[in-house]
Amino acid sequence: MKKFIASLLLGCTLATGAAFAAYPEKSVRITVPYPSGQTTDVIARLLAEQFSKELGQPFVVENKGGAGGIIGVEAAKRDKPDGYSLLIAASGPLGINPSLYTNLPYDPVKDFTAVAMVSMVPLFLVTRSDFPANTVPELIDHIKKNPGKINYGSGGIGLTNHLTMEMFKQATDLSLLHVPYRGATAAVAGLVGGDTSVMFEAAPAIKPLVQDGRLKVFAVANKSGAQAFEGVQPLDKLGVPNFDATAWIALIAPTGTPDEAIQTLNKTMNKILQDPELKAKLATIGNEVFIASPQESQAFIKKEIESWGKAAKAAGVEPAKL
Repeated sequence: MKKFIASLLLGCTLATGAAFAAYPEKSVRITVPYPSGQTTDVIARLLAEQFSKELGQPFVVENKGGAGGIIGVEAAKRDKPDGYSLLIAASGPLGINPSLYTNLPYDPVKDFTAVAMVSMVPLFLVTRSDFPANTVPELIDHIKKNPGKINYGSGGIGLTNHLTMEMFKQATDLSLLHVPYRGATAAVAGLVGGDTSVMFEAAPAIKPLVQDGRLKVFAVANKSGAQAFEGVQPLDKLGVPNFDATAWIALIAPTGTPDEAIQTLNKTMNKILQDPELKAKLATIGNEVFIASPQESQAFIKKEIESWGKAAKAAGVEPAKL
């Protein structure tokens, strides 16, 4: 009798494994917590098309925008953790929001499990072409000789380019005045127009202005470097050791999602990200592929929450109540 039960249990286990080995057996929904047309949405649709080709089932993108990504992430948290409901989101709602709100309705680490990293969005330290410094040491020296007299711009309080500059200030003991704008376009216009003197920004917003000589690039914020501007080195190699900051995008799933699904999706994602055509498309919107295992992705997101939290605290950002 014991042998019969053991055989029955083994048979059930094998049957279950065999059934799940066919994942996915139906369409998969990818929630994007932003409106259609934004960068993360564009990337999600590129990936969904490739996932469908690789895995033989429809991958459908569903937009649930609002509240800086909070509405969509909270909705994804409530999805059934069966491998057929995924979320693709950026560093804002996943890495920074935990530091900005006291009652965030989700926990990026506890409520979700990482599937894969998708891309990173390098941020570049830029000034106007007529700024009286041409290297990072010269820039730091100039600012230190003019404490409190130089402004920096950002797309808004709590955004990655704001907090990256706050990290830079802390790492170099600089005094800079923050001028927040409503979005990157306005912040870059303020820099070009002379209202501010320095800022961190992603390549798409500044590249045309660098190419026509109105802006110059000093460095990139992430340690791994970037490809958008030839010859531009990381701050880590230019006198600010261990400096490392970047925006990013990740694919995650509700906690409890079967590991078989996670592993299949991660393997497929990392294969997709190797495609030269996809890499080129991502590069046009300022993204560079970021390949990582589920475990590496989870550890990265956790570390990012801690890092951005320290930057927000250093910037004096008071967490708000939703």
